[in-house]
Amino acid sequence: MTTTLITGANKGLGYETARQLVAAGHTVYVGARDVERGQQAADRLGARFVQIDVTDDASVDAAVKEIEAGGGLDVLVNNAGVEERTPDGGFVAAADVTADSVRTAFETNVFGLVRVTHAFLPLLQRSAAPVVVNVSSGLGLTRDLADPTAPARFYPGIAYPASKAAVNMITVQLAKAFPGIRINAADPGFTATDLNHNTGTQTVEQGAESIVRLARIGQDGPTGGFYDATGPVAW
Repeated sequence: MTTTLITGANKGLGYETARQLVAAGHTVYVGARDVERGQQAADRLGARFVQIDVTDDASVDAAVKEIEAGGGLDVLVNNAGVEERTPDGGFVAAADVTADSVRTAFETNVFGLVRVTHAFLPLLQRSAAPVVVNVSSGLGLTRDLADPTAPARFYPGIAYPASKAAVNMITVQLAKAFPGIRINAADPGFTATDLNHNTGTQTVEQGAESIVRLARIGQDGPTGGFYDATGPVAW
């Protein structure tokens, strides 16, 4: 039985990923900051709940202990993320971007991912087929800086794509450092979720496809790559 933790899994892409992996036979931990919402989501899915705030060391350490006591971990899906938006769902103008606003995005999207991955490494290294999936974005592809037709060229936000570019580099470096773990980045595409005020053009079922595929690759699968629903993407 494969045991999987998904952060930020009480709604959106995390919830749908959990649903599909439960259906595929995984024992899934729904990770969420809010106890009530997380437990309700886990109950609906037939999954387990673990409270985890990826921005807090003590919370992450407590989640590690709970999952270790439950038998260990095989797959980690770093899904928790935030995107800077105005209250009405608009983009934050470049002139209004501050160090604090960028720091907020990086605290969850980058530092939180590193914090969680580092904390769970000992459990993953005990698994016969450990896998890490970092949920990224096509907005973080640095190859697109030279492509005038790329989505990143039309996206005015600063902190979110910058944080996902960092996630992509972290994915590559971790994959090189830990060849025994399959570590990849997934691009779910422009999916309608609370993160983007439901402006996305894809359903969560479509968006979760690349994440679920990478979560199920096993020990003979690829590592250090970037994938969307169609397969590997140059980055």
